[in-house]
Amino acid sequence: MPRNVEIKAVLKDTDAAHAIAIRICDRAPEIIHQDDIFFACPEARLKLRIVAPDRGELIRYERTDHAKIRSSRYSIARTTDPDALLEILTRTLGRTGTVKKTRTLYLVGQARIHIDEVEGLGSFLELEVVLDPNQSEADGERIAKSLLSDFGIDSSQFVAEAYVDLLMAKVARTDAKKNNP
Repeated sequence: MPRNVEIKAVLKDTDAAHAIAIRICDRAPEIIHQDDIFFACPEARLKLRIVAPDRGELIRYERTDHAKIRSSRYSIARTTDPDALLEILTRTLGRTGTVKKTRTLYLVGQARIHIDEVEGLGSFLELEVVLDPNQSEADGERIAKSLLSDFGIDSSQFVAEAYVDLLMAKVARTDAKKNNP
């Protein structure tokens, strides 16, 4: 199963982050509009990422929710019919949440730099260092720490939860305020 080392952080200055990413990346960025639909899956996370009517990815991943650099194991299956897959998964497993975002993807070496504008949440930097089969997590952590330094990100900006969890918590707070004015 493929694995990576990753970290997510709140961005204080999105324009500065883009400028840094452009300076250090290997090629021009790719802008991707994504809808991530999550499904009930008790032992991991399961999401269908829809990027176009004829392009999607079913992604299953295992990752701890800690505000630090952490490892992730994942599997990806690509599809040319995401709507049919969405219907099947919804009927079979049930949806647990949806995240809509615009992701600007920069590549530098074996790292994927994501600058995400998440609907309802704001701006985030997400780093994923894709590990080679024989590479240690410590190697990936060194690369991630170096990139965090390039972006001037400190641990106070780290985010433990997945976007879907942050959105669900926001909805719960809003509902609580409505019910307890």
